[in-house]
Amino acid sequence: MSRTFPLEKIRNIGIIAHIDAGKTTATEMILHHAGRTYKVGSVDAGTAVMDWMEQERERGITISAAATTCHWHEHWINIIDTPGHVDFTAEVERSLRVLDGGVVIFDGVAGVEAQSEAVWRQANKYGVARICFINKMDRLGADFNHTVVMINERLRSKALPVQLPVGSEKLFRGVIDLVENKVIPFAVDSNSDSITEGIEALQAKHRQALIESLAELDEQIMLPYLDGQDIAASEIKAAIRRLTISNRIVPVLCGSALRDKGIQSLLDAIVDYLPSPLDIPPVLATNPRTGEEILRLTSDDEPFSALAFKTVSDPFMGRLVYMRVYSGSTKAGAQVLNSSIDKKERLGKLYVMHADHREEVDHAEAGTIVATLGLKMTSTGETLCEPTRPVLFEAIRFAEPVLSMAVEPKSRADQDKLDDTLAKLAIEDPTFKINHDQETGQTLISGMGELHLEVLMERVFREYGIRVNAGKPQVAYKGTITVPVESEGRFVRQSGGRGQFGHVWLRIEPGDRGSGFEFRDQIRSGAIPKEFISSVEAGVKGVLQSGGLSGYPVVDVKVTLYDGSFHEVDSSDVAFRMAAFMAMRDGINKAKPIILEPIMEVEITTPDQFLGDAIGDLHSRRAHIEGIESRDESSTIRCLVPLAETFGFAGDLRSLSQGRASHTMQFHHHEELPQGLAEQIVAKAGRSR
Repeated sequence: MSRTFPLEKIRNIGIIAHIDAGKTTATEMILHHAGRTYKVGSVDAGTAVMDWMEQERERGITISAAATTCHWHEHWINIIDTPGHVDFTAEVERSLRVLDGGVVIFDGVAGVEAQSEAVWRQANKYGVARICFINKMDRLGADFNHTVVMINERLRSKALPVQLPVGSEKLFRGVIDLVENKVIPFAVDSNSDSITEGIEALQAKHRQALIESLAELDEQIMLPYLDGQDIAASEIKAAIRRLTISNRIVPVLCGSALRDKGIQSLLDAIVDYLPSPLDIPPVLATNPRTGEEILRLTSDDEPFSALAFKTVSDPFMGRLVYMRVYSGSTKAGAQVLNSSIDKKERLGKLYVMHADHREEVDHAEAGTIVATLGLKMTSTGETLCEPTRPVLFEAIRFAEPVLSMAVEPKSRADQDKLDDTLAKLAIEDPTFKINHDQETGQTLISGMGELHLEVLMERVFREYGIRVNAGKPQVAYKGTITVPVESEGRFVRQSGGRGQFGHVWLRIEPGDRGSGFEFRDQIRSGAIPKEFISSVEAGVKGVLQSGGLSGYPVVDVKVTLYDGSFHEVDSSDVAFRMAAFMAMRDGINKAKPIILEPIMEVEITTPDQFLGDAIGDLHSRRAHIEGIESRDESSTIRCLVPLAETFGFAGDLRSLSQGRASHTMQFHHHEELPQGLAEQIVAKAGRSR
């Protein structure tokens, strides 16, 4: 199977940023310049190609990560435009997991905002190389230098400007290209002589600073620099590329996506500085049968392997699975192994995606991103591979939901249809969870925030035609334990004929915050036969999921099965599951359980005249203020606020600031709920059950 495009000329990139920084507008301009679209779409007008969902066009925000492909200077660029709103953080997480590079867009007025920090941390986690584009340089209050300082200080990165703006706000007329050592005027100022007057000294000073910074970090620049040699633009580009790919620097460019200023330079930078699949280290995997580590090289000669990173349930076409091919190649109709669940599947048609449009291809090669129909069992984060050469990639870990609410169909006849629809949405979105309360008969859905759940309920109606009644959002509290205990569970039943016998001893210990659940088998000398160990673990998980304290799921617990006994005839899977259930339930109650509440990181920007009122409101919400930063005539408050105290916050902030303050909010961590409030919640939960 011959390769259709050289690997070294492929770029797999994501456009990531805080909400309203201009990601989708920048992507629209990139597609226009690359010849992919002939008419530039507008977010405000609801015509953006990448915001293809009806809700995205109505709300003017990106909800679902959209993939597309374009060509620039003989390079093939796969682009994923990701959401900026924190409620849709799963879309960013799964995209960054399979991308090689990223373009991080900052608002030139606001600088580094809360969600900018969140996506930066996600990119750090996956080692994604980045370039920065400081957008909206034509807006009132735009400040290039201040944003660069914020990138260095708040994101703890070495931001290296490779461009400087010529003017700002209404006088933003061009950029200085420090690499090529020239001024690029924008179309409105085509006479470059008129904008170069008086900036030669600035250009020379900053180009020298760029070369000095590169010389400190790159030996191939340092030697000619120390010898006093002139350094060619091609050598500077090569050094920037090496340092960017190794995540030692972040090149910074600037422009205005809405006004189509600086977009061609951004495309050049994507090609020049961001990595190809060949620049990425081999992917570490394990052999699912032996557990040994395997390295998969980005090569067509390697066995096929890919990671499914997104699943979409289309009401008309069925399940569409997006995958990044890491090694080898495959074709439509090929049989592959899903090594995560050890099941064989057959690929249907293969597509290169352009938002919601599909372009059919007959095969997929290493380094590419494609979508396929026909995979009935494959979910997000699972590995697909050659059946005879199995590998297993590390799965994608997603944040836990923080908000829940009860839902029911307006027509009881739609109950089964609603259950089926919610199950499809849960497969598509790993941060959307469903729980059926057996005692109350309620269906509870959980997500990352009010907007997340609102959008999903709209989809239930628009895409599947089911009208739903929804309750008020409730905080998704969790339980945990604070002291280690040992607990015995004995399940014995005898009612004529064969009985039931299961007996276990569990050691239950608190884990580190955020560690989840860990189960250890330390049975020695056959006290419990191996075939019953999985039943013990299932019984333990049953208690953790149904909740110990007041019915909330229990997290961050280590459980060790260290002793027990069995009966030659009467022992069974059911008996050991019940014994473990009893031991776990009693153990949690003895281990001094507490309730954990989600704490949100909130950032508020307000005119100084409303600062006191904003702080007063925050104090009434149990907020912990971490810092206040002043700039011009406004202030930015960074604080931590319990999620339970944030309901109605947006409206109150709007009222007290005459609509002039703005805020962002994202999940930060879980923290112990104060005892008085915990007692109220336990009592309330007991009354409602």
